[in-house]
Amino acid sequence: MNILTKIQHWGDRNHPKWIDYLRIVLGIVLIWKGFAFAFNLHAFTTLMEDAGLGTSVSISLVAHLIIFLHIVGGLLIALGSHTRTFCLLNLPILIVAVFFVNLSQDVFRPYAELWLSCLVLIGLITFFIEGDGILSIEYSKNSIAATE
Repeated sequence: MNILTKIQHWGDRNHPKWIDYLRIVLGIVLIWKGFAFAFNLHAFTTLMEDAGLGTSVSISLVAHLIIFLHIVGGLLIALGSHTRTFCLLNLPILIVAVFFVNLSQDVFRPYAELWLSCLVLIGLITFFIEGDGILSIEYSKNSIAATE
């Protein structure tokens, strides 16, 4: 049994129902940030350029990929479908956001994004381990298939 299967098995066995509400909030926050990035694309790409994350062509491509992963991943995380997959896909984005983008700015300025990025990163790690839970589409599919 590999390590990923062990993590998945442990998360499925030890999943309290209240934590599903946190998963839904995490998904909504990801959707909100995805739309915020999309509506402020120029400011988002400028922020990435200032952090030194590549050329303008690659930054534009990466920005659109981040927006897509935040919106689609946030929706599926909130619904509880493929939660571990989209948490894993969003983890590198949040690691870069915390350690390379937000730490290079003044952490204690008003409306600093570091704290929100840290909370979302902790949430992604948590739900990568915990998985979907009881209040999810995947749980509903699996329980219907088990009764048939």
